Amino acid sequence: MGRRHVKEYRPDEALSLISADREGKPLRCPSCGSDAVARLPARNPAEGPQGRIQLTCGACTRLVAYIDRAVQTAGMR
Repeated sequence: MGRRHVKEYRPDEALSLISADREGKPLRCPSCGSDAVARLPARNPAEGPQGRIQLTCGACTRLVAYIDRAVQTAGMR
């Protein structure tokens, strides 16, 4: 029996997707080209920084997670 492997983006793909998310641009999967990328938690400008962000493609199921840098710098003050 094999374990199910979580598919992650390659580093260059992950960086481009994270960059697009931080800039508020529409999210498009750099691996398969699908525009079915889900963001958890959903973007809500009224809440401000949201901590851990996960981006998952609905078509190829690849994922990437990152920490919202606004939370990281706010905790260092």
